[in-house]
Amino acid sequence: MTRDAESAEGQERIRSSFAKQGLMRTLGATLGKVSPGSVEIAIRPTPAISQQHGFVHAGALSAIADTAAGYAALSLMPAGKGVLTTEFKINLVAPAVGERILARGKVVKAGRTLTLAQTEVFAESGGQEKLVALLTATLMTIEGRDGIND
Repeated sequence: MTRDAESAEGQERIRSSFAKQGLMRTLGATLGKVSPGSVEIAIRPTPAISQQHGFVHAGALSAIADTAAGYAALSLMPAGKGVLTTEFKINLVAPAVGERILARGKVVKAGRTLTLAQTEVFAESGGQEKLVALLTATLMTIEGRDGIND
């Protein structure tokens, strides 16, 4: 498979697709590092994305974790292909509280039709990272769609 994220066009394709995602904009998410098979997405905790105890809501964590896995998968696909999540499982292992929440998605195994990816989600506080969630996703390659949900 072409390592699309290595090229300037591949980087722009992923960044452009990310910019179209209304939910990421609503969450205040930012796209960080993009490399072949790996993507980082971050959010800053705010009351708008918290749950009743003040932690970042599991829905917000799931959204950035799933999106990071999806773009990690897309980064290994050639232009003209898209990706859709077919399923994911998330384990919430600690309350998400900190200065920033960082989702690091990476491809475990890329295939022609299905890709397996994982995302580790960390809460950053005082320069330290604490694992707060782990997502495993299966993603499907789709034809005629350039990016995620274009």
